[in-house]
Amino acid sequence: MADTLVNVAKRSVVVDGFTNSVLDPNEPMLGPLQSGGTIIANTAPGCWGPMITPQLRGGHEVTRPVYIEGAEIGDGVVVRIRDISVTSMATASGHDSVSNQYCLGDPFVAARCPVCDETWPETHIEGVGQDSVRCNKCGNPVKPFAIAHGYTVVFDDAQEIGLTLNKAAAERLAENADHYASLPDQSVQHSILNYAPADLVGAMVRMRPFLGQLGTTPSKAMPDSHNAGDFGAFLVGAPHPYALTEEELQQHKTDGHMDIDAVRPGAVLVCPVKVKGAGVYMGDMHASQGDGEIAGHTMDVAGSVTLQVEVLKNYNNDGPVLFPLLEDLPPLAKPFSTGEKKRAAKLAQQWGLETVEEVAPISVIGTAAGMNAAIVNGLERAAKLLDMSVPEVRNRATINGAIEIGRDPGVIQVTFLAPLSNLDKAGLGDIAREQYNL
Repeated sequence: MADTLVNVAKRSVVVDGFTNSVLDPNEPMLGPLQSGGTIIANTAPGCWGPMITPQLRGGHEVTRPVYIEGAEIGDGVVVRIRDISVTSMATASGHDSVSNQYCLGDPFVAARCPVCDETWPETHIEGVGQDSVRCNKCGNPVKPFAIAHGYTVVFDDAQEIGLTLNKAAAERLAENADHYASLPDQSVQHSILNYAPADLVGAMVRMRPFLGQLGTTPSKAMPDSHNAGDFGAFLVGAPHPYALTEEELQQHKTDGHMDIDAVRPGAVLVCPVKVKGAGVYMGDMHASQGDGEIAGHTMDVAGSVTLQVEVLKNYNNDGPVLFPLLEDLPPLAKPFSTGEKKRAAKLAQQWGLETVEEVAPISVIGTAAGMNAAIVNGLERAAKLLDMSVPEVRNRATINGAIEIGRDPGVIQVTFLAPLSNLDKAGLGDIAREQYNL
């Protein structure tokens, strides 16, 4: 990381590679990038591809982090998502089952060959199907994950509709898996298209791409997929080198792994800075997903991303805050119309109120091992950020918002209309005004 400090900050950075699925603050970053500059990246699929690639040490294959000039610990970075475009022509996914004989405690982090007893073995592809990933040393199939019920899907050229295939068509794609997956040149993952699952046939799907991973580098090395309160809980007391205590997890994670479907073009995400330079990274693009990602996985794809990033000084939150597109807000969290404001002003005059508060939407992310604890985390973060009590946040989220599920088991959004005066004190008011034309 020290090498980046002597370089002149750039107006744009093109990301040219990936981590080994571990976010390590001691590894060199790309850049530096000027505050307000642009990051352009070609991302690799997350989830299933890395999950069946034992040499990778996390559930995704994210981009190398970018150093942002002027970002200090305790600041935030404002990430404006300018573009997300799918480049994969097809993908495969499904609900998983786990075999503990193929891992050291955690199949996402420490895959092993049960014959060689080697952790993170190098592997290759032989044939098609769920035994196609084989150990280079002994030739044994290595499969910490199996697909219990899965599908292969192809996308139309307009990137609007997908269709799930039968077994014969899925196996035909598998013969040229890396091509149809559009794996970036520097990606090392095996494409999940090699598995050719086909339990769900002839189903149409809508494409609505977003990033499952977008955030800043944690202040201690951790697997990328575990940079969140729910997946991160698997690191607590784990029997592999990336084990953390509960206190370390809470201190160092930045909750970059959200799987929130509103993290899409036009949205604005504010992320905490826990290492000098922030280390902005991304990955795990999804072609689409319903709230909660209830199957555990969705349609992971390669794609191109353009972000604009600027530093926000003294950000009073240890996790992300999202300003979604207007259409992605819950009905009660949408800004009030001019007509509604006039009717409220009339009521105020009628009942002797001097003012009606000005409000704007905000979505505060909460994560934890389980859903209830994630909700509490989100409420507490919102209260601290906006200088409110937790009961006040509960009331506002109830009458002017909603609790939304990002991912089962433990990522949520506390979305509500907050007073602009409080947002201004938190340094977020102008972001809300710009985002919602207030």
